Amino acid sequence: MKLRLYNTLSRRIEDFVPMDPARITMYVCGPTVYNYIHVGNARPAVVFGLLARLLRRNCGTLVYARNITDVDDKINAAARDAGVPIATITTRYAQAYHDDLARLGVDAPDLVPHATAHIAEIIAMCETLIASGHAYAAESHVLFNVDSFAGYGKLSGRSTEDMIAGARVEVAPYKKNPADFVLWKPSTDDLPGWASPWGRGRPGWHIECSAMAAAHLGETIDIHAGGNDLMFPHHENEVAQSTCAHGGKIFARYWLHNGMLTFGGRKMSKSLGNVMVLHELLEKYPAEVLRLLLLRAHYRQPLDWSDSTLAQARSTLDGWYGVLRDRADVEVAAAEETVPEAFEAALCDDINTPAAFAILAGLADAARQASNAADRHRSKAALLGAAHLVGLLHENAETWFKQTESGAAIDAAWVQGLLDARQAARAARDFARADQIRKELAEHNVVIEDSAEGVRWKVASTSESSS
Repeated sequence: MKLRLYNTLSRRIEDFVPMDPARITMYVCGPTVYNYIHVGNARPAVVFGLLARLLRRNCGTLVYARNITDVDDKINAAARDAGVPIATITTRYAQAYHDDLARLGVDAPDLVPHATAHIAEIIAMCETLIASGHAYAAESHVLFNVDSFAGYGKLSGRSTEDMIAGARVEVAPYKKNPADFVLWKPSTDDLPGWASPWGRGRPGWHIECSAMAAAHLGETIDIHAGGNDLMFPHHENEVAQSTCAHGGKIFARYWLHNGMLTFGGRKMSKSLGNVMVLHELLEKYPAEVLRLLLLRAHYRQPLDWSDSTLAQARSTLDGWYGVLRDRADVEVAAAEETVPEAFEAALCDDINTPAAFAILAGLADAARQASNAADRHRSKAALLGAAHLVGLLHENAETWFKQTESGAAIDAAWVQGLLDARQAARAARDFARADQIRKELAEHNVVIEDSAEGVRWKVASTSESSS
């Protein structure tokens, strides 16, 4: 199926045509690991992880890299505050990042390059840029010469004045142009550092990704992706240094950027105190609720995060899991699952998840309404195939309904004991006692459903309990 993507560089939707279908390359910017990530950091991993699935299904063999930045001033500060080496901080939080994304249903990339493992490549790239006149050494720093690259600003569409203001960096006296950016900087004895031709120091942030992408994917890659907050200065600087280091070759053929998260309509920020930490959210909500919400809006648009949008995502999943519970008698093997063409076509149209989820809702309705055995099997196979492609409906339906909204399991033995007592009361025609038991369960947010198949129960969602 043809895949179409919005290319930030051209500012239009284009057909995706890989350089080599036998080796499609994609690089996604990962986190700086000095603490747990906030939920906004998870959006690119979720969205572009889904893109990786689509690429593998429709375009060829993919090599997908998502980096770890493990040398940075924020890491240095965290290590100093904790009184430990930076590796203690980076190892802990890199592992937490991988674990939390796995819980969120994000497939692991093929490659996870770390900046500190590529110091030699970073130094070599700096030397190449200096030799070609695109960078210069000054006071133990190496800086990129922005004036040497005519294409600077094309990706972000910013003027030089806007870029200088937007970078919010000190205009050091040793810079030839205020917009020149650091490739290498000196380290004092109390900071991490490596030997280099310019003295002991450490890399600037931007060149790390250029060096890692070149080392693992090549001088020209198919797709580079990340949050739109990285478009400038990070991605703009990557384009400049990579293009100039590789003799004018295109660095990335397609650039993709996801929108930012807001909370109650306001940008998430530490100063506002509204940053939502993914690690903590995973302890409070089922992972699929978080995943659905991260995918629900189109990836290029802002995504508002709130209690109401979380409740909506839970309610939607309750409806779809309800269909699976009602169709528990219909067995569908993994090999029998199908992905409807319209559903995949929506995803292949610039990862249009809103359109895809509308189709998924229709598939759930079709599975709910199917009457004969063949239609029940076919519709359930389509519902599961579509949902599994986007990383949803992997839970057992009965288990799903027997957990609280925070994802914690309720005491099933306690509930079953009350249900048995209710059944005995009804058999003895003690309906007052039976109603009392129903009320007691309702007070614990447990809803009883008397169906033709017998009595079953679930934990009510917020929308159900408030209605």
